[in-house]
Amino acid sequence: MNKTTRTGLLAAGLAFGMVGVGYASVPLYRLFCQVTGFAGTTQKAIGTSAPGAVAGKTMSVRFDANHAPNLPWTFAPEAKREVVTLGAQDIVFYEAQNLSDKPITGTATFNVTPSQAGKYFTKIQCFCFTEQTLQPGQKVRMPVVFYVDPAILKDPAANDIEEITLSYTFYPVDERKKQS
Repeated sequence: MNKTTRTGLLAAGLAFGMVGVGYASVPLYRLFCQVTGFAGTTQKAIGTSAPGAVAGKTMSVRFDANHAPNLPWTFAPEAKREVVTLGAQDIVFYEAQNLSDKPITGTATFNVTPSQAGKYFTKIQCFCFTEQTLQPGQKVRMPVVFYVDPAILKDPAANDIEEITLSYTFYPVDERKKQS
């Protein structure tokens, strides 16, 4: 094999490897965010219960709701803020209503701020895990069952956190598929 052929094969192999890394980067980044809580990515509980309340240790949690301008829904939390006990399971509700005259399916994205709190905010049940289809005029209450992990007390990067914000944004499913 001559030098030119070897260089050509090496370049082709490098190009093929870069394409493979490009395709793998999105799922790898998503996995990284889920494991570390990076960028405010919350945790999803494997079991169905919280670790248990830590007496006297609380955190303020603020709830935020948004929707894409082209989604004809109203969407809001029933409570804007709650003080929760660390380690204790809690439930809040968001309310959505389809204002159009046709069924519309939406899906919610979410994040937690400050971002270093993401790895301590664990959802047990959430409407954001599945697509939501609302019939014309239909109004629904959607629960979020969660807890704030008491391990947040041991993290020096989280010492100054006094409030966590859980924010959701709903998008129409068709629009999200076009963006993918």
